[in-house]
Amino acid sequence: MTDAPQPRLDPAADEKHHTEKDAQGEVEAHVRSFEGTLIGRVAWVVGIALALYHIWVNTLGTFDQVWLTAIHFAGFAFLCSMRYPLIRTRSPGATRAVLAFDIAFGIVVAVATLWLISNQNAIYDRGVRLSNVDYVLAFIVIGGAIELTRRATGLIIPCLILIALTYVVWWGPSAPGVFRFAGLSTETLLFRSVFSDEGMFGSIALISATFVFLFILFGAFLVRSGAGEFIIDLARAVAGRFVGGPGFVAVMSSGLTGTISGSAVANTVSTGVITIPLMKRAGFPPKFAAGVEAAASTGGGLMPPIMGAGAFVMATYTQISYLEIAAVSLLPAIVYFLSVAFFVRIEAKKRNLVANDPDAPTAWEVLKKGGPSFLIPVAVLIGLLIAGYTPVYAAGFAILACIAASWLTPNRMGPKAILDALALGAQNMIMTAVLLVAVGLVINVIAMTGVGNTFSLMINEWAGNNLLIALTLIALASLVLGMGLPVTASYIVLATLSAPALHALIQNNALIDVLVAGGVPEAARMTLMLADPNAMTALAAPMTRDAATAFIAAMPPEVLTLVYPQVLDPVTVKLALLSAHMIIFWLSQDSNVTPPVCLTAFAAAAIAKTPPMATGLVSWKVAKGLYLMPILFAYTQFLGGPPLEVAHIFVIAVVGVYALGAAIEGHMEAPLNWPLRILLFAAGVALIWPNNTIIETVGAVGVIAIFVWNVRADRKRQRVPASG
Repeated sequence: MTDAPQPRLDPAADEKHHTEKDAQGEVEAHVRSFEGTLIGRVAWVVGIALALYHIWVNTLGTFDQVWLTAIHFAGFAFLCSMRYPLIRTRSPGATRAVLAFDIAFGIVVAVATLWLISNQNAIYDRGVRLSNVDYVLAFIVIGGAIELTRRATGLIIPCLILIALTYVVWWGPSAPGVFRFAGLSTETLLFRSVFSDEGMFGSIALISATFVFLFILFGAFLVRSGAGEFIIDLARAVAGRFVGGPGFVAVMSSGLTGTISGSAVANTVSTGVITIPLMKRAGFPPKFAAGVEAAASTGGGLMPPIMGAGAFVMATYTQISYLEIAAVSLLPAIVYFLSVAFFVRIEAKKRNLVANDPDAPTAWEVLKKGGPSFLIPVAVLIGLLIAGYTPVYAAGFAILACIAASWLTPNRMGPKAILDALALGAQNMIMTAVLLVAVGLVINVIAMTGVGNTFSLMINEWAGNNLLIALTLIALASLVLGMGLPVTASYIVLATLSAPALHALIQNNALIDVLVAGGVPEAARMTLMLADPNAMTALAAPMTRDAATAFIAAMPPEVLTLVYPQVLDPVTVKLALLSAHMIIFWLSQDSNVTPPVCLTAFAAAAIAKTPPMATGLVSWKVAKGLYLMPILFAYTQFLGGPPLEVAHIFVIAVVGVYALGAAIEGHMEAPLNWPLRILLFAAGVALIWPNNTIIETVGAVGVIAIFVWNVRADRKRQRVPASG
């Protein structure tokens, strides 16, 4: 078996190569280069070993969970210490000293982790008492996780971890009001931080070591087999010759790349180096080109079948299969990408741009050249998931399919290419692995102290049983967290704190509908009498919506918890849980495009050579679909209703987001005056906000009528210069 010969770089390809490296360097200036160095070769070998270890334990081998996750962290802690230096220095002597320190630091953290885990039986034998050596090892492991997270992600998460840990042993007893906590000993905190199911090596770390890494490894094999080039070429073939085509190429290629990569920044850097220059040459403003790429790449985390680490965490939290989560996510993701594409079309028409990509290949040429490298592995992955195989087995077989499919293309994968893909997958996993293990420290504190329950009760109290207010509060919390936390960390923290409250409010909404219809079973009435002796009489007949809302608001949460399964069917209960987590998952994505810290927008700005903050604001505007879809998740059955109803919601949502985008921009195919903009905005709100069929129909007809009139105005405008 031989590797395919590497093609010579032409000037355009060479420019792309350097642009990608420059963009990555500007976004991650603190990252140490592995290319062409001894340390890079060491990282290459360690990465391959880690990848093979994870493939083995996830397919053929059996391993104790704590050992599996501990080795996972130890290996990536060593790689992280080499990849992300302690400090950035220009002095050669200082650089060598920092490198030596980083290598030693990584070895110490890795050895301390494995040593501490090897002592777990002795700790249990002592009645869960830590020896002096255990104390030292635990401090090294926890301190190492905090420091490595600082290097990889910045100061926000380490500060959050320190606040959480000190809350348990120091300032919790003096905290005011409902956040007062009696406190625990340092020994208990250290033990539970390491060995509990919510701690560093608990459920979140297990997700990282199984689902997440196998899918990131699958993405690396797809990239190495040439699927990335196929995606961009296919997008150019399909959309390149339309008005605004380069913008559509950005949207389509980012969406397709999102099917193989859960990282918005990696998506931006890999596709943006091609799409952003294309958009600029077509006449789009540089800030807009960068903003579109950032917004479209953010949607990659929403596009099945690979939706980033958060989707696997969601599957674990909700106990809903990953396949079901991916399946119901497809149509909402399409609506999001269409919302970005609408901004592209409107901007192209505003600037009177014309179709201009004469070098775009034909779809048949693209499919013939690189189709197997992308289509076959993805089809294998989806087919195995549908057949009932676990995600890790499906990913493992899909990796083998990548290798086999590459032999149907010019980019055949031989031993060297396979090893490179293994190392690339490990390198792409470094930040995610360290982050997910470290976030376990925060989740453990939330579980130990009951802060999550307190926060959920506060949301219920502040919202006053109003689902819209709760959505607004969670969106604001997501906005604040998104300024400093990566997507996965933002989702985990928000889901742990607010998902129970949101789940209860969505169920309350469904319960109110039942009270209005008058279909409460007698068993549920008896349960409600525990809190209200008059419930039997009050529920004898249908209620008005206001009366039903007041009745539910007066019920204690403990009673409602008993009533939900008695009144609501299991599908509705599961849909409420899925909707709550999907709302938080979508809102968490805004951390990619939320100034002042939005790495995805900064990556696009580095490529476009535009101001980072200004680019972030543009991408935030273009990505407004992130805030619209959660409304549909909360109030409709978009995520799990009957097929005809889901299709109806999809069509209404597409028309609604277009109307809102046109109203914001003041343009469709031709300019819009203010009265029409106001009408469009009202129609868009009527379509996105759940209403009865009559209001939705009026809104849709209004949008279509304005669009038809606007198209005629555009044609008339285009004829004016010719007649003059």
